[in-house]
Amino acid sequence: MTLSPSTGAGEAPPPAPGAARAPFPEVRRVGPGAPFRWLAHGARDFRDRPLPSLFYGVCFAAMGWLLGALLRPAPGTMMAMTAGFLLVGPFMAMGLYEVARRAEAGLPCRLSATTVAWRRNLSNIAILGIGMGVLLALWARSSMMVIAIFFPRRMPSVAILLDEIARGENVGFIATWLGVGAAFATLVFAFTAVAIPLMLDRGTDAITAMLASAQAFGRNLVPMAIWAALIVSLTLVGFATLFAGLIVTVPWIGLATWHAYRDLVAPPDRDAQ
Repeated sequence: MTLSPSTGAGEAPPPAPGAARAPFPEVRRVGPGAPFRWLAHGARDFRDRPLPSLFYGVCFAAMGWLLGALLRPAPGTMMAMTAGFLLVGPFMAMGLYEVARRAEAGLPCRLSATTVAWRRNLSNIAILGIGMGVLLALWARSSMMVIAIFFPRRMPSVAILLDEIARGENVGFIATWLGVGAAFATLVFAFTAVAIPLMLDRGTDAITAMLASAQAFGRNLVPMAIWAALIVSLTLVGFATLFAGLIVTVPWIGLATWHAYRDLVAPPDRDAQ
């Protein structure tokens, strides 16, 4: 296991990413009940490490409040960026993965150590981030195009768009907008489900991590569909409470994602067998 670069008793510096070519990670199959087990482990970590977990939850909520204030005049972009929480979430949750890793290893969980976990594999995380950033831009542009097609005379307000969705009157718009969003979300989820925990834990390169994540997704379609539904449901709870609920739901998801990675990807010693 790769350990944190921060100093501390019993901790060793991680091997340099790419120092030795590791075998491709072995992806395991899990049952449909696995996502609920991941959430249970995440809840346990939340209980055992409440302060750093809540810190990241507050950061997510603050981001939501900031986006809401800045993008209120641009409803298309605001809706796409709100949905983009699912895209940028794996990156912003890196500190939570470190919280879960340290809880698992019985290490001290200083907040300062969790905020710099990304330094262990910065170059590859940056490569993945650039790719996901391009997808986010395409997602936002596609969302705006869909709105422009269905509302050609003027850009509607957020209230009007939400009213359309709530009443289900403009079925064509709702189906198209949700379909475009679902396509991008599925693509992002498949390539990032376990990619960042894998890169942080083993120093894996971005391409290998994305391929392993996609393989985990493809081999476990039913469990991963359940996991995605749980993530969306908990995120929507946060949105429905004007982002305040994200203070709890996001850390819970982030901590559980580490356990999803542990369950879906076999330990390195098994990879070598």
